[in-house]
Amino acid sequence: MTRTAIVTGGTRGIGAAIVHALKDKGCKVAATYAGNDEAAARFKEETGVDVYKWDVGDYDACKAGVAEIEAAQGPTDILVNNAGITRDGFFHKMAPAQWTEVIRADLDSVFNMTHQVFPGMRERGFGRIVNISSINGQKGQFGQTNYSAAKAGMIGFTRALAQEGARKGVTVNAVAPGYIGTDMVAKLDEKVLDGIVAQIPVGRLGEPEEIGACVAFLADDQAGFITGAVLTANGGQYIAA
Repeated sequence: MTRTAIVTGGTRGIGAAIVHALKDKGCKVAATYAGNDEAAARFKEETGVDVYKWDVGDYDACKAGVAEIEAAQGPTDILVNNAGITRDGFFHKMAPAQWTEVIRADLDSVFNMTHQVFPGMRERGFGRIVNISSINGQKGQFGQTNYSAAKAGMIGFTRALAQEGARKGVTVNAVAPGYIGTDMVAKLDEKVLDGIVAQIPVGRLGEPEEIGACVAFLADDQAGFITGAVLTANGGQYIAA
């Protein structure tokens, strides 16, 4: 049986690697994005994956967008909530907009998207929801109270919803990546990047494909006994109990 999947923020970086991993498993995948039309068009041309543009922080946009995707590829079996932004700053200088924009894009989006597909998954007796959290949602990070709060909230959401979906064949898990070698990380100052790598016991950044493999594992049909879990992928930088 071909499984259908939606990956938010799926045209670049970690999201693109997740799409590739699911596609390699034989899934029919749709990717959403927010703003970079050029990158999305290039991704579609290179992969053949359908791309859809909307703001995942907008509930009504998610409702309409998911309906459009499902009309094209069928009911959703796998949802990967990957989309997110950062608006870093010291808390005492943080503007309300810096807080609300991150909570809206990183956490509200998880509700907005999951709310569209969870009832159907329950009815069909199968579903895989994977939320992409962060090492900084586990340990916190200086200058990222907004981002850390949103990513920690995703973990709480994961553990609670897992209990609601368990008897209906719907698993809900999270992946908490550490520092991954995306274009965004590659643009950091060399000294800053060297300092980050020095804190990682394995001595390197992670690869987007390694996060894609984590998601593909949790999304597999045979992963039905794993739910409410947080899979850390951070090279030993933070070891959660």
